Amino acid sequence: MIKLSKFLFTIACSAALSAAVSAPAWAKATVIRNNADWVTRQEADQSAAEAAQAAEEAAEEERQEAEAAAEAQAAAEESARQEEAEQELRQSVVSYALSFVGGRYVYGGTDPHSGVDCSGFTRYVLKNAAGILVGRSSRDQAAEGTTVSADSMQPGDLLFYASGSRVNHVAMYIGDGKIVHASTERTGIKVSAWNYRSPVRIASFLG
Repeated sequence: MIKLSKFLFTIACSAALSAAVSAPAWAKATVIRNNADWVTRQEADQSAAEAAQAAEEAAEEERQEAEAAAEAQAAAEESARQEEAEQELRQSVVSYALSFVGGRYVYGGTDPHSGVDCSGFTRYVLKNAAGILVGRSSRDQAAEGTTVSADSMQPGDLLFYASGSRVNHVAMYIGDGKIVHASTERTGIKVSAWNYRSPVRIASFLG
């Protein structure tokens, strides 16, 4: 900006001097002073324009930052709502499963009201409490869902147990280190410690 002003000032002065070459000294001084004032006004106008542009850019940046912050806040609130809804669903599923504790174990059974086996029990609970359809056998169910670790399992997750390499039992985690499952014909549907046997897989179907 300074270089441009000097350039304009030089041109203006040169033009003025050329025009006033035969004028008296006082007239020459007046012409030079008037042109200096013109250059000063040009510099002031340019500075004002640059300041206005900088203020406009700063305002736009602030607007964009405020918009981004609002979007981030909305996303965080939505995530919190989804997390709350998921936890409510998990507790609802667990409460539904626990309502059948004491029920009969029947091999091949699919309804805990009349008798059910382990996979029939988890299948019935997930379908009726959460609208989620899973495979019929424990082996089918063990191939579904999203694998989670023992440290991150949540109520409603399924734990799978095996004899050798063959999955032969499934239970539902209910929290506090416990599971609910259709265990045996002798014990029926009961609550046990989740690690009464070592699970070969833990899977989430509700997250």
